[in-house]
Amino acid sequence: MLNQKGLATEIVTIDTLGDKILNTPIAKIGSKGVFTEEIETMLINGEVDIAVHSAKDMPSSLPDGFSLIAFTKREKVNDVLVSFDTLLSPESKEARICIGTSSVRRVAMLKHFYPHIKTVNMRGNLQTRINKMKSGACDALILAYAGVKRMNYDNLIVYRFPETEFVPPAGQGSIAIEAYTSIDSTLKTQIRQCVNHAPTESALIAERAFLRELEGGCSIPVFALGESIGGMVRLTAGIVSLNGNIMLKKILIGEKKIATEIGKNLGKRILEAGGKKILNEIRYAQNNTTNSN
Repeated sequence: MLNQKGLATEIVTIDTLGDKILNTPIAKIGSKGVFTEEIETMLINGEVDIAVHSAKDMPSSLPDGFSLIAFTKREKVNDVLVSFDTLLSPESKEARICIGTSSVRRVAMLKHFYPHIKTVNMRGNLQTRINKMKSGACDALILAYAGVKRMNYDNLIVYRFPETEFVPPAGQGSIAIEAYTSIDSTLKTQIRQCVNHAPTESALIAERAFLRELEGGCSIPVFALGESIGGMVRLTAGIVSLNGNIMLKKILIGEKKIATEIGKNLGKRILEAGGKKILNEIRYAQNNTTNSN
């Protein structure tokens, strides 16, 4: 996208902690900065001008001096099932399906909507996960449609979860551009003009404000989906307990110019409706698991 608008680019590949540790669930590594810390060091040092992330991987609060300066137009936001078995469906209660995922949110939501399904922890890039599935580690993988499509594996999609009930995490489907405060202001403007999609940006601002209010990260099963409709943002967001028994979900609509307030207010409503109790229970359970290990 930058090249098409005449901005010459060089891609620098960086392995982050989240890329290196593949035998441990992200929630146990520590959710803040697991995919960003090493990249942010290079931004501070001026070794790179911008960082490119999956928006859903970004912590709700960034370190001082960092900001997200643009969001690309969003791909379809759905979670999907990928499998070699074209007849596989989560709706089938007769079949004992085993699904691979490392997402706390996806595990909790599967327990809520499809309690008959078994899950197994699955980390690694898409090719690695597909090879594990091929070797019999699981029957299917649950992944973001956007990543599956970008890697040209959409021929393996056997089921699409409706985003109206299986609500995705904040940011899913969009690419976020991160920069440090030292970035040249002209370059920053040029980058925004090249890649930023205003309707997506409004939606993600609301989603991330909700995430921030709940202090959510990869280890917390929260979900948020903003939709830009004319000059308005419609935010659907909530939280689900680890065992899937309780799901709190609310919807709030407001003008795009107050997208941050929409997310913040919806976060407060979820906390007051029982979300705070669920969060405390989740953190207690996770702390006990960490201490026992």
